[in-house]
Amino acid sequence: MTVTTEQQNLPTNRLIPVPQWNDYHPWPPIGGLRHLIFHEKTNGFKSAFKRVGGRVLVDESEFFVCVERQNKEVA
Repeated sequence: MTVTTEQQNLPTNRLIPVPQWNDYHPWPPIGGLRHLIFHEKTNGFKSAFKRVGGRVLVDESEFFVCVERQNKEVA
C-alpha cells in the first residue's frame, strides 16, 4: 500500500466527541461544527460524522479530507 504525501499530512484517525472538538482543534468552534452537522447532507461533510447511540463523533481525518475537498471545489 502506498501512502501519498497528502495522506501523510493528515491527522491520525480518531473519533472526537463534538463537545471536546476544541480540545484538539481551534477551528471550527463548537457552534460552527454543529452547523456543519445539521447541514451534513447538503454540505459534503456527511462522511466526517459518526453516530453512536445518541452521540455524534467527528472522524478527525475524514473531517479534514472534507475540508480539502471543499477547498478544491471552490478553487
